[in-house]
Amino acid sequence: MRIGIFYEHQLPKPWEPDSEHRLLKNAIEQVELADRVGIDYVWEVEHHFLDEYSHSSAPEVFLSACSQRTSRIRLGHGIIPLPVPFNHPARVAERVSTLDLVSDGRVDFGTGETSSEAELGGFGVPRETKRAQWEEALDAVTRMMVEEPFAGYDGAYVKMPVRNVVPKPLQKPHPPLWVACSRRETIHLAAEKGIGALSFAFVDVDEARTWVDDYYSTIASEDCVPGGFAVNPNLAVVLPFMCHQDEQTAIDRGLDGGHFMFYSLLHHYAFGRHRPGRTDIWQEFQERRSNFGFDRDIAAVTGKPLSISFYDVESKSLRGAVGTPEQVRGLLRAYADVGVDQVILIHQAGKNRHDDVCESLELFGKEVLPEFLERRDEEDAAKAERLAPAVGAAMARKQPPRTAPDDYEIAAVPAP
Repeated sequence: MRIGIFYEHQLPKPWEPDSEHRLLKNAIEQVELADRVGIDYVWEVEHHFLDEYSHSSAPEVFLSACSQRTSRIRLGHGIIPLPVPFNHPARVAERVSTLDLVSDGRVDFGTGETSSEAELGGFGVPRETKRAQWEEALDAVTRMMVEEPFAGYDGAYVKMPVRNVVPKPLQKPHPPLWVACSRRETIHLAAEKGIGALSFAFVDVDEARTWVDDYYSTIASEDCVPGGFAVNPNLAVVLPFMCHQDEQTAIDRGLDGGHFMFYSLLHHYAFGRHRPGRTDIWQEFQERRSNFGFDRDIAAVTGKPLSISFYDVESKSLRGAVGTPEQVRGLLRAYADVGVDQVILIHQAGKNRHDDVCESLELFGKEVLPEFLERRDEEDAAKAERLAPAVGAAMARKQPPRTAPDDYEIAAVPAP
């Protein structure tokens, strides 16, 4: 099983003039440290207009900076919104390919639709067409990466004439494809398209087992018709994270951040009434957290094996991988045992302190990660061999790259 870290670039109020500057610089230092201790992936979102929850609107800039401070960690877009008003497919292909080149082929290309009203409304994306726009744009972007020249597109949402979209990515045919998933339905869709499933919902081990079983049975079925020009059979889940030798210290340093992470997501996506630039989500979180499953007293109970939720008689509260190295190791092993391919740890959340995050990463790299590093290459090779027949059959169902007419020309028009 692979291990990743994840960034929303959360910034709870109150803000200072240099808050965003320090946030990004600290995050780059954390990624550099993660690369050094052996973590496999860093994932960075693209969100717009979601103040406090995510100040990450230009992930390609952040990941490019990380690429020059690291040597081995993979750089994951998690995710680029593909509905056309967000990002024109040609610009997506150019950005992802350029990052792949400057990082020596370390990019993973996560995609998605997004669902917040702030973003959909801000860019004028009708909610009822966002899935169809994502599907068209995914097809167009991957063709831009492999067709030379791109043979054009005449869809309902993507319309573009023949052009040679350059540069091309270093990884061939293109970087591994993923899609953001929050429900079992989307996990199934990912498998139907032969792409990795990035589950950004907090799921317990038993639910993860069900998702893994459905995902891989679909990959092996005739329903799998690749959305790109390679199959990327992987399923990832996310967990709140903070590690310390003393469990209570881990709780004090990381529990509130994990709770705010999910509360602020629900504020923007589910129940909030947001006044842009005015609403104080952090203050609201302090007052209302227990009403939404983020009761600190329940989740802060010590001495138990870790899980997504800690329970009392009638209540539950989010916890995740917040605990000692032994506790965190046990939780990660449980996800590995049910077939999860990657666990993505969320440590940059709420008001979690930079120094605490770095100390947690150092300890994790020393006392937890070695168990998952020992056999990962061997396990990946065995998995590839096991899935080779299914992957080959799926690729046979994929429409191949097209060829543009040889006589297609673009006539230059002199400036007036």
